[in-house]
Amino acid sequence: MTEAPTPAGDLTDGFHLLIDALKLNGVETIYGVPGIPITDLGRMMQEEGLRVLSFRHEQNAGNAAAIAGFLTKKPGICLTVSAPGFLNGLTSLAHATTNCWPMILISGSSEREVVDLMQGDYEEMDQLAIAKPLCKAAYRVLHAQDIGIAIARAVRAAVSGRPGGVYLDVPGALLGQVMDAVKGAKSLVKVIDPAPAQIPSPASVDRALDVIKGAKKPLIILGKGAAYAQADDVVKDFVEKSGIPYLPMSMAKGLLPDGHEQSAGPARSLVLKESDVVIMVGARLNWLLSHGKGKQWGEAHSTRFVQIDIEPKEMDSNVEIVAPVVGDIESSLSALTAGMGNGWSGPPKEWTDAVKEKKDANIARMAPTLQNNASPMNYAGALGAIKRVIDKNPDTMFVNEGANTLDFARSMVDMHKPRKRLDVGTWGVMGVGMGTAIAAAVETGLPVLAVEGDSAFGFSGMEIETICRYKLPVCVVVFNNNGIYRGTDENRSAGDDPAPTVFVQDARYDMMMQAFGGVGIHADNPDALQRAVSDAIASGKPTLINAVIDPKAGKESGNIGNLNPSSAVTGEKSAAALEILKQKASQ
Repeated sequence: MTEAPTPAGDLTDGFHLLIDALKLNGVETIYGVPGIPITDLGRMMQEEGLRVLSFRHEQNAGNAAAIAGFLTKKPGICLTVSAPGFLNGLTSLAHATTNCWPMILISGSSEREVVDLMQGDYEEMDQLAIAKPLCKAAYRVLHAQDIGIAIARAVRAAVSGRPGGVYLDVPGALLGQVMDAVKGAKSLVKVIDPAPAQIPSPASVDRALDVIKGAKKPLIILGKGAAYAQADDVVKDFVEKSGIPYLPMSMAKGLLPDGHEQSAGPARSLVLKESDVVIMVGARLNWLLSHGKGKQWGEAHSTRFVQIDIEPKEMDSNVEIVAPVVGDIESSLSALTAGMGNGWSGPPKEWTDAVKEKKDANIARMAPTLQNNASPMNYAGALGAIKRVIDKNPDTMFVNEGANTLDFARSMVDMHKPRKRLDVGTWGVMGVGMGTAIAAAVETGLPVLAVEGDSAFGFSGMEIETICRYKLPVCVVVFNNNGIYRGTDENRSAGDDPAPTVFVQDARYDMMMQAFGGVGIHADNPDALQRAVSDAIASGKPTLINAVIDPKAGKESGNIGNLNPSSAVTGEKSAAALEILKQKASQ
């Protein structure tokens, strides 16, 4: 006997199970680009109450999802089409993983039986295999009844332990699969306690305290992991009760105000070179800190490191960690602060006085350069204007990328509140700016100021249309010096092409924003720039300011020219390379 068909009202499908699973786990926003096979999924997501923001390129949507993860401690969701769209999103997924930010990349894909036999399907690619080496975890869902558990696994993997990127492969046919609605609802999983506290061992805390109490020149380094933890009061309590000078990495600026009396940012070179004990809080001894060795740390290489990290494998990654504390930031710092009361009277006054003296001298030396009103602007004059705006608008989200634009802004523009500075992170990826700015506006509801080098802006500049389309309160400032690093490079051959680092002279990026209905402004001196940025923040309207920077300003590769083997910064290598070119030209 044939069983009667189930009434249509009692059915659900892969589309709705995926949407319901995401909503059940607190997802509110989707960043992505529509297309085959996920166009209808995006439409249905919007219909079901999710906010769906459609970008012009998947990498920018992924960068938005990545920074959303940093800001919220929940996985940012990026939705892409198959193959090329997936590959575009993969860069941002790897970026999220490298920076330890929770993100889930959901991509449509071809059917398994076609991919495995390599039969030449539309945008055929074994996406799962490609994603696995570049993210924390990767899953594929083949059956509608498994969607709930797949989303749960992806969420938990993204936020537990050391956060990171997760890939979820969704074959097109999965979305159309139909099943009983009651059974479908029962198959959904709400993740319970996805990122449980990891309490450090008492022995590790005691060991760390012994090392700290024996220090003559201690230093605390705050990394973006400390900012991500959102344990701001605990961090502040530890720093202030310890009395130890602290150095914030760029995205940790504002955890305590940069004007805080213990901030050693303006004395960075001194404290890194002379400190004998360094307490790493959510920071890693990677290239951004010269791997914990070399001249930056002094010739003796005698610095002893205390490191707080949730990932045990991070310890001893470059140098010996004499006191590893494995645990989450809040639990670890709470334990250390509690132990500080036992025999700790603070760092030696000679050390804190020396840091203050160097800091005050550097601030006084820099102050006049930040006040100049030269036209065309140099970086100090332009960033002085930006600094004054941020000082008056401390809640503004500050997005920053470029070479010189990024490097100088790190030290010249103060942050006053946590998680207000967003930049290229550990990988140093250019092109994150517009995606980051969009997510910052969406996730926080605050005004956003994105200060971009003209080269960095070029990677994601088309997203200003996205900013205008969604009417986001984003002001983009393009530092326009006609090129990469500088706009004065020359073609060394006899050809007519411009040098590889030179752009169109005197380009008007402000007119791009006007083309999409936003506000475009041209500024060629710091006073005009400050007025324009202040007005943009007050108005909340999509704005782009073309800030004219002297083409001669800046330097090769910013502050990391040593990584460019033939840059002008490397002197002898550059001269030797140029001499070889001359010899070849004469032959």
